[in-house]
Amino acid sequence: MNETAFTELEEIIERDYKNIAGMQISYDGAVIYEKYWNGCNADKRIHIYSVTKSIVSALIGIAIDKGYITDVEQKVLEFFPEYMPKRGEKTIQNITLENLLTMTAPYKYRFFAPYIKYFTSEDWVEFSLDLLGGKGNIGKFRYVPLIGLDILTGILTKATKRSVSEFAAEYLFSPLKIDTPPNIFFYSKEEQVAFNKEKYVDGWVVDPMGVNTAGWGLTLSASEMLKIGLLYLNHGVWENKQIVSTGWITESIKEHSRWAARKLSYGYLWWLGDDGGYAAMGDGGNIIYVNPNRKLVVSIASNFVRRPKDKIELIKKHIEPIMEIKR
Repeated sequence: MNETAFTELEEIIERDYKNIAGMQISYDGAVIYEKYWNGCNADKRIHIYSVTKSIVSALIGIAIDKGYITDVEQKVLEFFPEYMPKRGEKTIQNITLENLLTMTAPYKYRFFAPYIKYFTSEDWVEFSLDLLGGKGNIGKFRYVPLIGLDILTGILTKATKRSVSEFAAEYLFSPLKIDTPPNIFFYSKEEQVAFNKEKYVDGWVVDPMGVNTAGWGLTLSASEMLKIGLLYLNHGVWENKQIVSTGWITESIKEHSRWAARKLSYGYLWWLGDDGGYAAMGDGGNIIYVNPNRKLVVSIASNFVRRPKDKIELIKKHIEPIMEIKR
């Protein structure tokens, strides 16, 4: 590889992307670059925020592959027979699992999500169900950063009759040789705030009922994120074993919805590029980027900052050109 190109890349990162903590780059199945900043190292995990969504998408796919869930057309309320919608609410009854996966489910809150009520509630899944539906249109793209997707981990818990963490440990993390993050409970507002302020932390947040979060709250290292990307690049196969079905991955990275205002395509909790690439993206600039056409996987672990500089731009402008030299 061109060492000068990587030296220049590091200069750009240290000048313009100062919150990056760790980065790994794989080309054609081999790790060709690994670097850490801001006190990070290969073993330190970081809160990956919305990258959690894409991990949960993989778990949903595995649950379908193994017969715990029939298909994505199942109605959400089929998994919660004890839940009683308020009188007159019909929209929620028609929302499917696929609507959650593609961000095409409507919610009752509009611009200001009720974060305080969410965090102080005893059951984040039920809280999310209470907000699902309303007068919005099923099928219209509506991105929910945090509140709402816990319904997916609630579905996994109901369908598999075990915790999401246990299910992930057996069918995803262990095969990839990823140590399962321990569950993290918040017993006070201060603990929740401390979690979000901590640079490096090991765990997966659970609600007071013990259900793991779906839209945020998971911590992984840059190398662990790279493994997820490589798994998808390899059509769900890891060490000659099918972990996630090829069919699920194909569906996950196919456009099912679109954020028209931002001209962004969406699959099953994965963002899609216009050149065959796709990405799991989280606040602060955490990212798993996969470009099958270039045999490229990039994982970036980032410390949280508000309005971080676009990491996709970094990849497209300064990393993919290095791969052109390699090719």
